[in-house]
Parts: sequence; structure tokens; C-alpha cells
Amino acid sequence: MPPAGSLCRMDTASERLGRVGLVARFKPVHVGHAAMIESIVARADTVRLGIGSSNKYDVQNPFTAAESAEMISLVPGGASCDLVEVPDLGNGPRWREMVKGLFGPLDLFVTANDYVRSLLEDDYPIAHPSSIVPRELHVAVDGTMVRRAMARGDDWQAMVTPKVARYLIDRGLVDRFRREFGLATLALDATE
Repeated sequence: MPPAGSLCRMDTASERLGRVGLVARFKPVHVGHAAMIESIVARADTVRLGIGSSNKYDVQNPFTAAESAEMISLVPGGASCDLVEVPDLGNGPRWREMVKGLFGPLDLFVTANDYVRSLLEDDYPIAHPSSIVPRELHVAVDGTMVRRAMARGDDWQAMVTPKVARYLIDRGLVDRFRREFGLATLALDATE
């Protein structure tokens, strides 16, 4: 693996990744997350997934850390990951120190977030998820898109795996999201 401070480019789908860490909010777990988790698990010796903003429950974080963990477990390979809650501290340097303590030594940290990369690039080799996920599995979806579609009553189910969709519906989480955060989500959508 390249030294900390470098942005890794994974050249082959068969290259072993060793100990891998990543942090995402997983609110909700969407098909992009699923492709990333499955691809990393297939190539890593160990995977530590951080559930970001685990201490937040608001319009951008409308599912609890426990709910995110359950959704992750429904993704192929997700149940084999070591999950850790990573709270939002509102302070980048403190967050960096906390992440280093929670994750320990890693061979690779995966993130698409430029700010997270800038915080951790002196501590871990960094890779963008697109360099690990096979090209044919790349999807243009993020959590904001899913939450907006849920709020509007659009086809959000196409943006998550069938098991995650069933989980969200069966537990009444879509209805709860719409009731508690639907209007605020649409208001955010209108301001952008």
C-alpha cells in the first residue's frame, strides 16, 4: 500500500486491501453503499465500517445508528464488517483523533468526502470508492437523493436494495421519515 498522505488508485480487482476502514452516514443504505461494501469485503482481510453522525437524529440523519447498522447487515458482506459508531463532534481535528483511536492501524481508508480525506491523509493511505468498486457496479446515487425521493413519494425503492426497502417499509421508517422530516427535506430541496 502507498504511504499515508497519498491518494490510492486501485489498479486491479484482485489486489488485496488488508485492513480497510471507512465512515459514511448510511442514512439510508443505498445501492452505492451496497456496491462499495460488497466490493471492499470481497477484497479486504478486515473491514471496519463507521456509522457517521451516529449521535445525530435530524433532517440529514433521519435514521438511528442502530437502524443504519441493521440496514448494513442486509447488504451482502455487511454482516461480516466490524461496525463502530462515529459521532459528529463538530470539530475536525478532534474527530480525526477519535477516528484514529476507533479504527487503529489501517492499510487503507476509503472515502469520497474531500474534507474527511484532508483530515486523515497524513494518517492513512486514502482511496476513493470508485477506485475499488468495479466500473459496472458504479451508480450515481447518494443519501440525499434517496431522502428527497422518499419525501416526494417518488421511486426511492429503486435507489436501495430490495432487502433495505423491505426493512424500511416493514418497520414504518419511511412513514416516520415523511412525518418527521419530509417537509424539511423538501424545503432544503427548494433552497438548493
